[in-house]
Amino acid sequence: MNIMEAVRMALQNIWASKTRTFLTMLGIIIGISAVITIVGMGNGMRIYTENSFAELGTNTLNVNIKGRGTSRSISEAEMYQLVEENPTLLSKVSPVASLSGTVKIGTEKSTTTSVTGVSEEYFSMKGYDIAQGRGLQYMDVSTRRHVCVVGNYVAQTYYNGDAVGKTIKVGQNKLTIVGVMAQESKKMEKGGTDDSIYLPCSTAARLSNVGNYSSYLMTVTAVDNAAASKKAVENALYHVFDDEDAYTVISMAEMMDMMNSMTDVMITILAVIAGISLVVGGIGIMNIMLVSVTERTREIGIRKALGAKERYIMEQFVIEAAVTSALGGAVGIVFGYIFSAIGSVLIVALTGEEMSVVPSLSSIVLAAGVSAAIGIIFGYLPAKKAARLNPIDALRYD
Repeated sequence: MNIMEAVRMALQNIWASKTRTFLTMLGIIIGISAVITIVGMGNGMRIYTENSFAELGTNTLNVNIKGRGTSRSISEAEMYQLVEENPTLLSKVSPVASLSGTVKIGTEKSTTTSVTGVSEEYFSMKGYDIAQGRGLQYMDVSTRRHVCVVGNYVAQTYYNGDAVGKTIKVGQNKLTIVGVMAQESKKMEKGGTDDSIYLPCSTAARLSNVGNYSSYLMTVTAVDNAAASKKAVENALYHVFDDEDAYTVISMAEMMDMMNSMTDVMITILAVIAGISLVVGGIGIMNIMLVSVTERTREIGIRKALGAKERYIMEQFVIEAAVTSALGGAVGIVFGYIFSAIGSVLIVALTGEEMSVVPSLSSIVLAAGVSAAIGIIFGYLPAKKAARLNPIDALRYD
């Protein structure tokens, strides 16, 4: 008996008891669909995390100088020199100075609008585009001009899209708007990226009476160099302060890798838990095959009496178990895609975040392989029992 004939007979036996076979496959179906959906959620979370960090800049380092008393400090010039001394690792640097104070536009006030002092390089470092007017320039920074670039939310909400040339007040200080940022967030909202004001860092430092800047944004030459770049900055700062607590250097790329690692661990644990149902499904297949052997004892006896070898009997039952499991796996894959599509809709509806459940080809291939393997493994014992039946006893079985 060849393989194709064994498969045909297996399908005939499965079709003859459809309800029982479906209930047998149910554990496999649930396990496979759950694993595919969970792995798809992991892929979706990874994509969402990478997109979120891409907005922050995976090629950036955030440096915060806490200092060590008044005797030791690092100047803006020294930070620029640090970049120049490491051209293979670092490319740009910008001081970052947050400015507190209520934002006033005419008679309206905003307490959610962020006000930040930056250099002329900041927008290119963050990948921000200018939709109207111009960005900050070197002369704005060097001469401490009272100018600013506002986010699209500010321009649309308070100026009806016509903000360039108008003035805005931060605390008691008036700033002239010279540019409007292009919309950065998919949905503009109060307190978001687009609800912002950027002015020259030198102006912000003067208005807030700050000496040396405490925060800097740096860009690395390549994301792959993020760890080495972070180490170079930390070494330079340690040389100045001789104290690791005097500064912090945060790599966006390392944070993204850490988040992805945590996601992978969580998804792996959930997938393993979901995979337990595959074992339950395998036990169900073994149980139903043992019942099948009992029901077909006379058939087995007749075949053995007519000269069928043990390995042919064993092959038939193993293939039948594998086909049952494989069919369950195929149905599970279909349900996995259906559940993934439903999950994507529910995530958007419940959280408002654009995150999708993305099944991967590797998880599908693995699911199909595991389902077939389970059929073979759990079908082996019933097949062995069938193959070892004594033909005389089998013919006597009623």
